[in-house]
Amino acid sequence: MSDSNSPSTPARPEVKRRRVRVSLIWLVPIVAAVIGLSMAFHDWMNLGPRITVSFLTAEGLEANKTQVKYKNVVIGMVTEISLSDDRTHVLATIELNNSAGPFTRVDSQYWVVRPRIGAHGVSGVDTLLSGAFIGADAGNSEDTKTDFTGLETPPPVTFGEKGKRFTLHTDDLGSLDIGSPVYFRRIQVGQVVSYNLSQDGKGVDLQIFINSPNDQFITTDTRFWNASGVDVTVGATGLKVNTQSLTSILSGGIAFREPNWSPDAVPAEENAEFKIFDDQATAMAPPDGEPIYVRMRFNQSLRGMAVNSPVEFVGVNIGRVVSVDLDYDPATKTFPGIVGAVIYPDRLGIAQAKIEELAGTGSEEEKSARVLGMFVNAGLRAQARTGNLLTGQLYVALDFDPKAKKIAFNPKARPMEIPTVPGSFDKLQEQLQAFVDKVSRLPLDELAGNLNGSLSELQKTLKQVNGTVLPQMRGTLQQAQKTLGTANDALGEDSPGRQQLGQAMEEVQRTARSVRVLTDFLSRHPEALIRGRTSEAAPRSFNAPSSSRAIELEPNP
Repeated sequence: MSDSNSPSTPARPEVKRRRVRVSLIWLVPIVAAVIGLSMAFHDWMNLGPRITVSFLTAEGLEANKTQVKYKNVVIGMVTEISLSDDRTHVLATIELNNSAGPFTRVDSQYWVVRPRIGAHGVSGVDTLLSGAFIGADAGNSEDTKTDFTGLETPPPVTFGEKGKRFTLHTDDLGSLDIGSPVYFRRIQVGQVVSYNLSQDGKGVDLQIFINSPNDQFITTDTRFWNASGVDVTVGATGLKVNTQSLTSILSGGIAFREPNWSPDAVPAEENAEFKIFDDQATAMAPPDGEPIYVRMRFNQSLRGMAVNSPVEFVGVNIGRVVSVDLDYDPATKTFPGIVGAVIYPDRLGIAQAKIEELAGTGSEEEKSARVLGMFVNAGLRAQARTGNLLTGQLYVALDFDPKAKKIAFNPKARPMEIPTVPGSFDKLQEQLQAFVDKVSRLPLDELAGNLNGSLSELQKTLKQVNGTVLPQMRGTLQQAQKTLGTANDALGEDSPGRQQLGQAMEEVQRTARSVRVLTDFLSRHPEALIRGRTSEAAPRSFNAPSSSRAIELEPNP
């Protein structure tokens, strides 16, 4: 038991804990840090492959601002732009999104989308407000890479479009370009996607893309022709102008059709190869078959004769000129023209089948030489004729001349040579020259002197006529006019002269009647000339009517 009086133990002081108070102002940086960490984590999670694309210029590109889009969806960003070591191009470093892995395939394509104005229209108008961006297209290859070469122009066809690609061959590009339209029955169904020189350098290979489902109209017998510009033809039916569209006039174009006589044609496989013809008429013509090379020697000027000039046989086009050269003849010291041409016998149609029956057996060259020899012996000759009077263009006409001199034909000569005759225009020139020579031999100076003298004499005569004869004739005519006036007054309807003239005419009529009566009496009584008129012969009565009536003489009883 404790003592109440004992001193008490001191009490422990109560310790109060200090509360930590956080100011609300720190919430802002904390939230910002959390958001930043989340964005960084999101970017790290979305971080995809890094690639480098080279362009010729950095026009329109800006680091950390220029976006990379596919079908207008952002798939990456340009993070750095630098100059190449050789300073020939710029390198754009692009960080793609994590989902943009297919855009690292080796056949992927990148290009800068800018506002462009060309023959095919206006493109990239939306970049006027948003700025330029890089367009992308994923490839189909399984291999990937990180370095790409950017395109300077957008590709005409992107991967994934349904259709087929075909290869066309032509002698030269002409006005065709990437993006030039391809027409089928005047409807655009495709376009040119690329072109390059052929391996031998003798032509140009074009690749076209035909959109589905129109690619089914490309068959194994489809014919392509150049539809660029305007085709103007002047013929017997008048002026014809043919073109596919305004776009084909400005930027060129290609058209295709299938001939109506192709019943066994099947759809063509992708990447099939075709030839581009110059025009539709040539493209749609039946196959020409194997050509025959011939040569012709003309002893005349061949101005107007050019390569591709037509060769016609009795009015049918069977070939074309492939060369025009000069030769020298030491005997005559002249320079004849040598024209080389290719002839397609299949263009003769039904006639070719009958000609082959006459050719007999042997190789094609031997049969052709045999047939050509028969034609030459029958009068076949080549002649350079004028095809156009305005341009002076010449063409080769093969026709039979019955009056042509016989020429020995060598069937073993290669190339075969067809004899020639002067052209019709040359004959006309010879006739004109002969006429000019005849005119030049005329004594023109003497004729001109005589004519000048005759004209001088004629001039003097005319002066004399004008000075002397004409005034006299004028006076005579005036006097005759006065005389006619006086006669007209004298013979008027109520004039005395006319009345006297009428009375005189009546007296003349009476006298004529009396003479007729006398002659009748004498014819009846000719003895009255000797014995005189007796009382018995005297007329009983005499009627003298005013009009021309019959007069009757009655003897006295």
